[in-house]
Formats: sequence, structure tokens, C-alpha cells
Amino acid sequence: MTMKKVFYLCISVFAGLPLIAQVPEDAIRMSWNAPSGTARQQAIGGAMGSLGGEITSLYVNPAGLGFFKTSEFVLSPSVSFLKGKSNYLGDFSSAEKQNNFNLGTTGFVFGSSGNRPSRWNSTAFSIAINRTANFNGRSFYQGVNDYSSFSEAFAEEFSQSGLPINVVLYTAPLSLGTKLANYTYLIDTLTVNGDIEVIGLPQRSAILSNSDAVVLQENDIQTRGGITELALGYAANMDDRIYIGGSLGIPIVNYERSATLRETDASGDADNDFNYASYQEDYSSKGIGINAKLGLIFKPANQIRAGLSVHSPTLYGLREKTTGRIEADLEGYLRDPGLSIANADSIYTQFGADIPEYRFDLVSPWKFLISGSYFFTESDDVTQQKGFITADIEYVTHGSSRFSSADQTGDNAYFRAVNEGVKYAYKGAFNFRAGGELKFSTFMTRLGFAWYGKPYDDKELKASRMNISGGLGYRDKGIFVDLAYIYSMHKDVHFPYRLADKANVFANLKNNSSNVLLTVGFKF
Repeated sequence: MTMKKVFYLCISVFAGLPLIAQVPEDAIRMSWNAPSGTARQQAIGGAMGSLGGEITSLYVNPAGLGFFKTSEFVLSPSVSFLKGKSNYLGDFSSAEKQNNFNLGTTGFVFGSSGNRPSRWNSTAFSIAINRTANFNGRSFYQGVNDYSSFSEAFAEEFSQSGLPINVVLYTAPLSLGTKLANYTYLIDTLTVNGDIEVIGLPQRSAILSNSDAVVLQENDIQTRGGITELALGYAANMDDRIYIGGSLGIPIVNYERSATLRETDASGDADNDFNYASYQEDYSSKGIGINAKLGLIFKPANQIRAGLSVHSPTLYGLREKTTGRIEADLEGYLRDPGLSIANADSIYTQFGADIPEYRFDLVSPWKFLISGSYFFTESDDVTQQKGFITADIEYVTHGSSRFSSADQTGDNAYFRAVNEGVKYAYKGAFNFRAGGELKFSTFMTRLGFAWYGKPYDDKELKASRMNISGGLGYRDKGIFVDLAYIYSMHKDVHFPYRLADKANVFANLKNNSSNVLLTVGFKF
């Protein structure tokens, strides 16, 4: 059974801290994604680093806005169809299909021609919104585990806290899950070799019976939301050869996750003090950020364009909230046999306390992009062009993401440990996008490909994103309509829980999606 032990530094500093839920996965969620765009840009694989003349340049290389000498309005609605499969401990499962509506790049470009004899031929300003990350998804996996239990994660945290088992829970510096596990007796004490230990009930029963704990585990996860970025950009064109531009982005984050992790006794023993337990957690993270992008496009000849752009890290201010519920059937372990149930109200509101909300800051990675395009005709007149091929190479410094406390009284020891986990677990990765277009009078056909490299440093963790795309376009008399189809194949891993004293089990996920994107635009 292949396993991975990671993030032990994060777990080791839980004791004595007002615990919040940041883990390195929160960083990678904000940086490893495939942004949406217009139908034309998505149909050619998302490659827009050197092409220019497209509103989505605002989010890739803002120098591309410098090609505009007229103004236009663009609207890009889309719909996606999602389905996922998993492999957990040798057991293959499928998740329910999902359909979602999204919005690609939508907004205005205002272009104007310069006054001769100035070398600055034209300038352009743009304001737009775009879905730069889509969090909508569904994952499900299950398998028989004779190695660990999710209750061990709660027991481990409580043990390292040094707190007595009868601590007042609403004031304890523990995660909500650990508080609920203590309240329901899913974790309790056991004397082992003369030492009192905090231990999960499945392991307790196994130790007392001198056997291995065997549980059937299921994890059902649904995520919603995304990052919608409002951007303002400006670009200028010198001699129709050099284009420079910059943009300011304001990403708005809305992420929600509902997960139910359940394990059932698979030993066949009906009198071992454990039948099943489930932990239902609802987590939300919301906030806003700011970033900047700078770009340059050089056109040495009418057929050739080369682009370079740099995306600064995004500084996010985020707030999160977690609620949850544990239900446990501990058979005859309690004085009153039957279910033991607790939720966030059991821990907080019955004592007059509010369910806590935490604030923190996140700095996302840098992005560096180089690009090239080749046009099939030498004419600078777009009406005479017959098509092009284009490609982008992007490098993302995933391991440079950093968390910090947003409160002056916050203890940054926890965040330093999480940042060590990010640095340990992730690495920089290359992304590649390429595509082309053939133009037949007022109609166009397009094909594209995109590959987003694995951000994990561990070779055992297999992950990638690949898009194959195509589309059609129509342009005539100031009106344009584009249609794109994008088929996405996403491989990733998911850890149901993390332990410091042993290797961690994880699921391999395969999520495929189809996305249909329509763009309608009007020049004015």
C-alpha cells in the first residue's frame, strides 16, 4: 500500500495555538488552476501571451491590449459538465455528475489611435471580469483500511496539546473536529504499558483485542465557488512593433466545501465498542486580493510576434469558518448504548460562545511567461490574415506561497509551520499552452492544447491538468461570435486526514469535464 508522510511540522505545533484550518492544500488551490477566458482564447488552448488583440490579454499579457485601435464589448457565458473517478486503497469509485454555469472574460476595451507624428500609434484601456479559478467539483472514494483511522488525527492533536481530557471545549485551542471527537468519546484515554494515552476508539478496541483495526472508509466531498477577478489594464503601441502594458487585478474569492468522512467497523466483531463514526464538515473561505501584471510584445516582422509577461503574487486577505458534526455508534462503550452526536452548537453556543471565524493573509506564487506566434500571411491588416499558430510557456513558483496572521495578536508559529509544509511539499512547475486558427473569410476554425505541470515535489503523487479544445468563430461588420469546446482531464491526490506518527494514505482522483463557452462581442 503506497503512502506518504507529509506536513508533520504543521501538526507538531498545534499545541497552545488558537487553531485554524490552513494547510498547504489551501495554497495550491489558489495557484494551480486553469483560468477561463473568451471562447476564442480557450479554443486555442488559452495561449494569449504574444497574440494580442483580445480582451483576455488583460489576464495573460496586458501588452496585447496595445493592438486595439477600436473599442468593443465582450460577453462570455459558459456551462460545464463534471464527472470524477477515484482509486483509494485499491478500490475504484465514481462521483455523481455535476453541471455548472460560469462566466468567462466579459467587459470593455476602449482603443484609440495616436496622433502622428508621435511614434505611439495607439493606446487602449480595458476593464473586465473573468473566472480565474473554478472550484466546483465532486469527489467520492472508499476503501478498506487496516492501517489507520481518521479518529487518530483527532487523538494525535489532543495528545500533543497537553490538555486534560475533561477540558472546557469551547475555550480549548483545538480544531473543531478534535473537540467534537472528544465530546462524543470517539477519542478517549487508554493506559498502555503504564502510560495514559489519548486514542481513537477503533484503535482502542484493536489494542484491547490484540488485533488490527479494520475499517471501511468513505469520503464524499463537494466543493463550490471560484475566484472572480476584476481587472483594469492599459497598453500602448509604438510603431506597430513594440507593445507594452500593465494591469491591476482584484480577485474575489468564494470557496465552500462540504465533506463527509465515514468509517465503519469491518472486523465482523459486533461487541468491540465501535460500529461506525462519521465526521461532516462544512468549511468556507472568502476574501479579496490584489495583484499586478506587466507585459511586453515585440513584433520584428508582420509574421512574427514574441511576448514576455510577469504576474506578481496576489496578496489575499481571507476569512474562514468551519462548522461540523460527528455521529458515532460506540456500541456498549458508553453507559447509555446508542448514538453519540455532537455539532458546533454542542461545543460553542450552549456555553454562550460564537462559532469562531478566523482571518489570515496569503501570498500566492509568482508567474513568468514567454510566448511566440507565427502568422501565415505577411499582411498587418487583420482582414487579410489567414491564420496563425501560437504557444505559451509559463513557470509558476508554487512552493513560494506564504501564509501569515491577519491579527496583530496572532501567533505566527503556526503559520511558519504551514509555510514550511508548503516549501516541503510543492515545487515550481511549467505550464504549456498552444493553439492555432485558420481563417476562411468571415469564418474561423480553431484547435488548442494545454498542459499544467505537477506542483507536488513527491514523485509518488501523480497530478496533472490537460485540456484539449476546439472552436469556431464568425466576424463581420463589427459583430463577432465565437464558440469553444474544452475537454479537461485532471489528475490529483487527496488525503482524507493527516498523521504525524505514521505515513498517510491518500486517494488518486481523476476528474474529467466538458466546458462549452460562447462569446458574443460588438465593436463600437
